[in-house]
Amino acid sequence: MVKTFMEVSPPAESDASSVDKSTEIMTAESIDKDDENNVDGAVDETTSPQKSSLEITLGDASTPEASAESVSSKSPRMGGLAAAIDSSLRSIQSAGSVLSNMVNAFVQVHTAPKTPFPVTSKDLSDLSSDRTHQALARVLEKAAANMPPCAPGEEEELKSARVKIEALVKRIGTSEEEAGHEKVKSGSMKELQRAHDLECAANALATVILRSKPEDGITNDAVDIEFRRETFGTNAIADKKLDSFLKLCWNAVQDFVLIMLIVLGIIGLVVETTTLKDGEKCGACWLEGFAILLSVCIVVLVTASIDYAKQFAFIRLTRSLHETNTKAVVRNGHQMSVTDDDIVVGDILSVNAHNLASIPADCILLGPPISGGLKMDESSLTGESKLISKKPGDVVLSGTTAVQGSAKMLVIAVGINSVAGKIKAHVYDSTDHDGDGLDGDDDSPLFVKLEKIAKQIGIAGTVAALLSFVVNCIKGFVFQGLSPKEYIIEYIVVAITVLAVAVPEGLPLAVTLALAFSSNKMMKEQNLVKHLDACETMGCATTICTDKTGTLTSNKMTARSIYTNGTDFSCNDPSLSLGDFIKVSPDRPKASILTLITTLIAVDTMDETTVEFEGNKLTSSTGNPTEVALLAFAHSLGEDCQDLRDSTRGRSLKGALAEFLVEGKQIEFSSARKMMSWAIPKLEGGYRIYCKGASEVVLARCTHQLTGSTPELDDEARQRILGVGEAYNRRGMRTLVLAYRDLPEGVDFDAKSANILNADGTEALEVETNLTFAGLVGIEDPLRPEVQGAIKQCYEAGIDVRLVTGDSPNTAVSIAYQAGILKDFHFLDGSDEKIAANLKSNVLMEGKVFRRKVYKIDDDGEKEFDQTAFDKIWPHLRVLARSSPDDKLTLAHGLNQSTLYTDKHACQKLKAEDQIAVFPDRQVVAMTGDGTNDAPALKRADIGFAMGIAGTQIAKDAADIILLDDNFASIVTAAKWGRNVYASIQKFLQFQLTVNISAVVTALVGSFAFAKSPLAAIQMLWVNLIMDSLASLALASEPPTDELLRRNPVNRSKSIVTVRMWANMLGQAAYQLTIIMFLLFGGPRVFGFPPGDQVEREEGINSEHYTFIFNSFVWMQLFNEVNARSLNGEINVFSGMLLNPLFCGILLITAILQVIMVEFGGKALHVADGGLNGELWGWSLLFGVGSLPIQQIINILFGQCKDAGVDGRVPSRIKSSRRLSMRTVR
Repeated sequence: MVKTFMEVSPPAESDASSVDKSTEIMTAESIDKDDENNVDGAVDETTSPQKSSLEITLGDASTPEASAESVSSKSPRMGGLAAAIDSSLRSIQSAGSVLSNMVNAFVQVHTAPKTPFPVTSKDLSDLSSDRTHQALARVLEKAAANMPPCAPGEEEELKSARVKIEALVKRIGTSEEEAGHEKVKSGSMKELQRAHDLECAANALATVILRSKPEDGITNDAVDIEFRRETFGTNAIADKKLDSFLKLCWNAVQDFVLIMLIVLGIIGLVVETTTLKDGEKCGACWLEGFAILLSVCIVVLVTASIDYAKQFAFIRLTRSLHETNTKAVVRNGHQMSVTDDDIVVGDILSVNAHNLASIPADCILLGPPISGGLKMDESSLTGESKLISKKPGDVVLSGTTAVQGSAKMLVIAVGINSVAGKIKAHVYDSTDHDGDGLDGDDDSPLFVKLEKIAKQIGIAGTVAALLSFVVNCIKGFVFQGLSPKEYIIEYIVVAITVLAVAVPEGLPLAVTLALAFSSNKMMKEQNLVKHLDACETMGCATTICTDKTGTLTSNKMTARSIYTNGTDFSCNDPSLSLGDFIKVSPDRPKASILTLITTLIAVDTMDETTVEFEGNKLTSSTGNPTEVALLAFAHSLGEDCQDLRDSTRGRSLKGALAEFLVEGKQIEFSSARKMMSWAIPKLEGGYRIYCKGASEVVLARCTHQLTGSTPELDDEARQRILGVGEAYNRRGMRTLVLAYRDLPEGVDFDAKSANILNADGTEALEVETNLTFAGLVGIEDPLRPEVQGAIKQCYEAGIDVRLVTGDSPNTAVSIAYQAGILKDFHFLDGSDEKIAANLKSNVLMEGKVFRRKVYKIDDDGEKEFDQTAFDKIWPHLRVLARSSPDDKLTLAHGLNQSTLYTDKHACQKLKAEDQIAVFPDRQVVAMTGDGTNDAPALKRADIGFAMGIAGTQIAKDAADIILLDDNFASIVTAAKWGRNVYASIQKFLQFQLTVNISAVVTALVGSFAFAKSPLAAIQMLWVNLIMDSLASLALASEPPTDELLRRNPVNRSKSIVTVRMWANMLGQAAYQLTIIMFLLFGGPRVFGFPPGDQVEREEGINSEHYTFIFNSFVWMQLFNEVNARSLNGEINVFSGMLLNPLFCGILLITAILQVIMVEFGGKALHVADGGLNGELWGWSLLFGVGSLPIQQIINILFGQCKDAGVDGRVPSRIKSSRRLSMRTVR
């Protein structure tokens, strides 16, 4: 029951008793007795009188003490002081009919769209910032003063309403003042009255001020929602202001080489236009300097354009992430899922610590309080690690996390008006905000490694340039006696030309393009990449630790079997639901038993789990998939769980019974307990607690069973249930036990059992022991059809797959065997059944056994991780069953830190005895997770995968990649694209370093021989443009091939430039230099044109000789670009080229541009007027084509090497191990 202002007069005594009425809750004996008398009534059913929203008003203006004097007779559910307090609180709730009529009229008139609200966004923002109850009272007081009359002539009614609000405000202020001077005793009348007033205030803020209803929420009308956004703001923080294109151009031009080229171009223009001899005309003397500056402009524009596009890519990524951030809100009386950005002030937010834990906006906690309370982790805002308990009327801040309990909250401040939003907006506006928090490529080890390579090459280029300049100066000025005034500029030009071709400007660009291209493609294949460098890291993954539910399986859980009343009901007909199967079964359980089971399911499931049906067909669902399966099962039995829930006192959130929700006691699910319970009051006194959870956990606490013949659960009956559970597990079904217990009045819900322990070893709650077994449910979650093929690909790629699940060992083994994680050789020889008991040692472990083995107790009595013990286990481990989130963290840490590969003796022993080959480097671990408690493991792993559908917000925040479809096959896709990134960067390096070697040597030889490079600065700028922009784009866009998943992962310590790549680069560079040297020194004699240095020195025109060298050089690079696509000596270098239209298009465009430049470039490109004749064009193309057979010769020569591992290929010893499939450990 929620407390609002729309209160009618208090119910008469008869009404009150009808509200408090509950039918008898039957015991196992009474069920049989009733059924014998053909009584099939509902078990634990409570009536819900149809009333027009029984609601609590402000109460009259009298003091709480005066109200407390009105004490009614003893409540049937409470006694002593508790009854007096309960009655007193009821008297506080009374109100006059005038207020009721006024408020109803007010709500009817003022809920029309675009009716002004009596508070502003600033008022609510101040409330969330202040976070005190006095601030809540001030908002109510201001709202009362601003409330417009419902209609002319109703000023008295409005005045009465204000008096009521002022009375409530005064009571809150008085209680706060008293609380500040003296400690209010817990459970006292004052404390309860104060809690009641705050609950009233919170619900008043929702109902009257913000025109929302705790039960029904706001309307889902687009006009109303948009008006709320206009009035109170949007929950989306404005995107960070983009850098202007001009600013990006300025950043791009800061490059050292570009600055040198600008200086060179300006000097060239000045020298060429101001040093003309008498009578000499400039003509086109300015063209070369201008062309250099134009080339710089092109490079700057290309770089700035890419950076500009990256900003928009980040915005798209941010929006994609926001689309995965969803919360449950109530609108029009229905719970629905909306993105965080779509939440508005007035929304009723449903929160629980299980899967809806993060708070997206500032809220006020609504009543009534749920048993156990709500505890928040506010450390992200306050730095205080202590959990904060929240009660109705308290402010809950955005950015905090619910770690215990569940609740409904009223959203009061969104976006920049919320506390977290103000901080975020401040950061976005700050000048020192450089990062977006998601794009982690600045800190990527890959980028650091490549930047180091680029700097080393740059230093080498600088040395070569200085060497060229010094040698030319000594040769020209000392030995030839040339004038420094005339030749110094020429020598500087030659030196800068050498530097320009040596510096790999395109390397960072190529990496960025490869990562961005891959992340965009991965997005289309259901991988949302948050950190660009995660793409490449995933390509190095050696181990994947995966969940079962929703990742290996389809997450479409369906109840297919139930064991109850001594009978196993297993439905093998896929066209029938389990409920329909039970209905037509000759051994159908008694109706009262089925009613008890459906009531248990209805009561002991989370509010956030909802189902919608059209007839008998499930059309939509939200929340926990296991609970969805249970609710669907109950529906198939003919029961509406929502109706059962709403008619159960202590569980109902709607109607008159909602007032008594506080009487219910919720004990939420936790990984430590592996069960969930909910206790509801009984009419005759006491409680009935309903429990559900892991079968071995709950069954161990059962002492009775739901049959009339043998009420006690003896060993024979227990073994029979365990046997049925094992049979369910072997079919791959998840098993849950349903149980209940009747508790006496005054039971202590916090008492601990002295004999029973939770799954994590802590003491169990006493109320969750001595249970009555009601049923064992088998829930099927079929394997995804693509999983088997995906896991096979993993093993072919040298990637281990380990299953980490909370399911029972036999269920885990069944799924792992179906998926291909477990093979026949993992089982003991001669065993027919694929069950946990038949597995070899350490192949499967339960969480508790795993923890016991890998942790040791130190001298101080503290647990300490034992890496040595872990290293004895993990090579064999394939399935970790009954695991906890902490086990995931331990597994990720242990694998990542293992140095077992350095112990050659241990590795040889594993190889000889178990045919297990250990990967020769540290493990790169990928981990999947969906729960809040999985976040530490996702952070600890090298690559964390969060589930986009089932994952909590905290898990998504901790992850590197979000699986939008929760599918294991998408992880394999990520591995393939990750390896493709690495391969694309290698291809570009292979291409660029070949050009660097050839160009630098050519420039140096030319400068030494002729004091002038045969390749002009402007021509090398064109070559650089090919390298930096076009080639990087072409090679970075290479699509992945299945061949990538037939190679081993790359070692962490392995150089990105392999021995094979060096062979390719040096071989191609040797061929190119041979051709260039032949043309430079023998070309005039063979082809009959005058030497280029002579023509340019004597005639002052561009020579055909040097144009021919330039053309041949470029065509060799273009054909070698095709060779660069192959890294491992593939014979068919054209394989798959047509699958990359971008590569083909860029290659074609580059070729066309080269033709245009040679034929029409003239002085601007330093080529001969009129270009080249057909013969020289033919030779240029022939030299270029020659790169293709030369590559085959390189392959043959390199293939003579006997050690197949030196070039980065898979060593023969690993190839033989790979045939062992699952026996190979990476």
